[in-house]
Amino acid sequence: MTQDELKKAVGWAALQYVQPGTIVGVGTGSTAAHFIDALGTMKGQIEGAVSSSDASTEKLKSLGIHVFDLNEVDSLGIYVMAQMKSTATCK
Repeated sequence: MTQDELKKAVGWAALQYVQPGTIVGVGTGSTAAHFIDALGTMKGQIEGAVSSSDASTEKLKSLGIHVFDLNEVDSLGIYVMAQMKSTATCK
């Protein structure tokens, strides 16, 4: 699998942890973008999302997912973000 295919698989796999009726926190980056694509299939089952970036906010809105301001919500059902790249090597 390519790096992007792996990120897409992770994004879609995270969908199984989203509970209906909750507000979902969404991070930034290519893995988060794949998660947002997956989340679009559940848009009628969640209250909406909180986003960490303008890019994620725009993608969520383009899929018809309501985006809350973080100050409007008391809690999140889940927060999905990507792992930061590591340049370290193991020996």
